[in-house]
Amino acid sequence: MNIFEILRNIIVRMLQILLNKREITNCLSVYVKSNTGSTLSLQVDPTWDIKNVKEIIAPQLGFSADEVKIIFAGKELGDAITLNECDLGQKTILHAVRSRRKQLKQPDNGSLAEEEADSEETYRAISESLLEGETETSPQISEDKAPKKPPPRAQFFVYCSQCSKLCNGKLRVRCGTCRGGAFTVHRDPECWDDVLKSHKVRGHCESQEIPCVANPVERDPPFAEFYFKCAEHPSQGEEDYAVGLNLVKVNFKDVPCLACTETTSPILVFPCEAGHVTCLDCFRDFCQSRLGERQFVSTDDLGYTLSCPVGCRDSFIEEAHHFRLLPKDLYDRYQRFATEEFVLQQGGVLCPQPGCGMGLLVEPECRRVQCQSGCGYVFCRQCLQGYHLGECLPESGATTSENLQQFSVDPNRAAEAKWDESTRTTIKITTKPCPKCRTATERDGGCMHMVCTRAGCGFEWCWVCQIAWSTECMGAHWFG
Repeated sequence: MNIFEILRNIIVRMLQILLNKREITNCLSVYVKSNTGSTLSLQVDPTWDIKNVKEIIAPQLGFSADEVKIIFAGKELGDAITLNECDLGQKTILHAVRSRRKQLKQPDNGSLAEEEADSEETYRAISESLLEGETETSPQISEDKAPKKPPPRAQFFVYCSQCSKLCNGKLRVRCGTCRGGAFTVHRDPECWDDVLKSHKVRGHCESQEIPCVANPVERDPPFAEFYFKCAEHPSQGEEDYAVGLNLVKVNFKDVPCLACTETTSPILVFPCEAGHVTCLDCFRDFCQSRLGERQFVSTDDLGYTLSCPVGCRDSFIEEAHHFRLLPKDLYDRYQRFATEEFVLQQGGVLCPQPGCGMGLLVEPECRRVQCQSGCGYVFCRQCLQGYHLGECLPESGATTSENLQQFSVDPNRAAEAKWDESTRTTIKITTKPCPKCRTATERDGGCMHMVCTRAGCGFEWCWVCQIAWSTECMGAHWFG
């Protein structure tokens, strides 16, 4: 090592010591990982900007501060952005890569100037774009006079297996090909499908010296892979992730629960077209009631799940981790029932002995069944009583069901407890109630003769008069 390299190392070390002697009032521990394999541990102040961080890590990586590019959560961070704006947690991982040289361009005045590669705009997290699709944009009459409220901050909820509870979560992104975190998205996710489904958003990966491509032949850029992390405990590395609960939301629209009419937060919004809302306590009661009645639905694609309590079509809960909101004993029952339903759908049978319930897969023509891996009970497959010869006899005595609170939904409450607030006005304008059962009815054309489609009603009435259909209505305004 020559004298020049020795002096250089001394100066770099002194500069690093001076920069780290900044007064840190609120210490934040982060890691900086480079695409060369180096990982640095830093103690930083959340009020520092990215330029300060670059000045600290650049000498340790052998770069100059102008050559370092820092990537976090799918975005390249500009020099003027503070760490507070990025909403970092303890032991968060930042990714540092060596950026390309800035090219010179010829401006209008004829002199050479550098083309800025870094944007100094305020950092905008990829999570904020998902919230924009749910925020109402109703016109304001006096926009200048009305005080402007700050936009609601994007907040996600996850089930964290480490915390074993519902927690606040943070949206993160990595390369779908190499799973590296030094990845920038070409566009922000615009809806939940962009996040929950694969091959929706492309981006640029710099996790390796040779950039990843989705299709080596056509050199297509790789797809983004979105995932969630728990925000309530320090990060345990890039493989530490939680399950996002997309139906649990902050109730910033103040929508009442369809069951108890209370306005609370957070809430669960069912994936139906109306977006019916229930508080988490009523959701637990709803699940408990349906479990006691064995009214969960077993599907091939979604497993053992529930639909909207109002009875809306296409409203099944797709992510089964939402049932993790239940107490442990109820969730254990949910898992047991789900397993039993799977056995029954496969042509199996459950041991009827109390306290056993072992699932058994037997041949279709087999009538005599023995619980071999369980209690050893021998029973008849047809009547589930002790094995016998001859015809099965009707079972004596009725089985008792569990005394559970029934979950009922008032149709009027359900009409108000909708996540999309704009539908309230739409319902009042475009519908009329059935004169007999008060079910909201929409006329989509045709004559004025209406027939209520609600089960058990079937009342025939006039759309104009809103009374029972008569010959007078037929003669006066049958077709308007």
